Amino acid sequence: MQTASKKVLNGWAMYDWANSVYNLVITSTIFPAYYVAITAATDPNEKSYVSFFGRKFINTALQDYALAFVFLIVAFSSPILSSIADYRRNKKIWLRIFCYIGSASCMALFWFTKDINNNVNIEYGIIAFAIAAWGFWSGNVFYNSYLPDIAAPKDQDRISAKGYSFGYIGSVLLQLICFVIILKPELFGLNEEDKTIGARLSFLLSGLWWFGFAHIPFSVLPKGSPGNSTKEKRNVFSSGFNELKLVWQQLKLMPSLKRFLFSFFLYSMGVQTVMLVAAGFGKKEIFPKPEDESKLLMTIIIIQLVAMVGAMLMSRLSKRIGNWWVLTISLLIWIGVCVCAYFIQSQTAFYILAAVVGLVMGGIQSMSRSTYSKLLPETKDTTSFFSFYDVSEKIALVIGIFLFGFIEEQSGSMRNSIVALASFFILGLLAMLYAKPAFEKRMAELKH
Repeated sequence: MQTASKKVLNGWAMYDWANSVYNLVITSTIFPAYYVAITAATDPNEKSYVSFFGRKFINTALQDYALAFVFLIVAFSSPILSSIADYRRNKKIWLRIFCYIGSASCMALFWFTKDINNNVNIEYGIIAFAIAAWGFWSGNVFYNSYLPDIAAPKDQDRISAKGYSFGYIGSVLLQLICFVIILKPELFGLNEEDKTIGARLSFLLSGLWWFGFAHIPFSVLPKGSPGNSTKEKRNVFSSGFNELKLVWQQLKLMPSLKRFLFSFFLYSMGVQTVMLVAAGFGKKEIFPKPEDESKLLMTIIIIQLVAMVGAMLMSRLSKRIGNWWVLTISLLIWIGVCVCAYFIQSQTAFYILAAVVGLVMGGIQSMSRSTYSKLLPETKDTTSFFSFYDVSEKIALVIGIFLFGFIEEQSGSMRNSIVALASFFILGLLAMLYAKPAFEKRMAELKH
């Protein structure tokens, strides 16, 4: 196939520009810090518990459990949605639907605050937070599946990295705007006595940004994958899982793809969990004082900027040493990151570690997506294969984020949860080493 026009490629990448603000503002920086701050115990020496429909949880553990529940829903619903999109060739419609759900939920977080009696409506906040996550991750099933439809295999590393780069640039740009609003509310005529207004306005702006810029890709992306509407499907609800079964049967005949997916599943438990808990870890363990919140936000911005560079560097590096080596080196660095995170105490050490995390975070995400796309067989049914990819990632996330929250609740420390993350990366590395012979054979076939 031929790579699509520059207009289509830029339009596809603009969806990353649009929805990455959710990943940065809501899951990685402002919302986690805001959530920890308004749910923290009055006594800093006590554990911070919240009541969710009558049951008590450690505040950050509840957030982890909510995300794990969302990922479980996404894992089971995406095959059905992908089947419907394949059958009706309307993946763009589903991308639009989940964009609207996610962006509206981000805006709804503006009203998540303390009432006049200093009580927090935790149920409202967690539910809105969870629905926003549902919109983001379900939409990405369809967004990712566009890559092999619009880019030839030789261009997929570059185009995948371009998407992540657009996402990092867009999200950091809005993050800087939000950062100024939080630190200097008087510049915007906001009530300085309301210490939450800057953060809450950031949630509103994130939803508006996502909703607004998403209409650029909606205007240029094709409706869906060609050639799928002729499939006869008696039941689109069950056929999604049947297609996953067919993908699994095909994987048995493709050792390179099967072994890569196994490694991807293992290290995704670590990569995605780190992204989701980094801000909460930094707020609790490194920047607990209210006056340090700006330092934490700046640190997360540094991660995003470095991640943008990391995605492009690893894309170029893959042309020199190959995808397998890039992924293997990244996993070795991730293992080192986990070891260091367990021991660090100082803010300076956290800054250095954050820069390293940024370097490998964008690279391993971009390289994983493009590597999977390269290893796919010749097929027009790309949505089913990417549904399998996303289901694998979401189940990994369910395990990773749930274990992180559970270990924190049982041990009372987020540092102990980091040990579990390190084990995921080690297992992923071992699986990647196992995949090397089949991986290199497949890559050699693609060159001929």
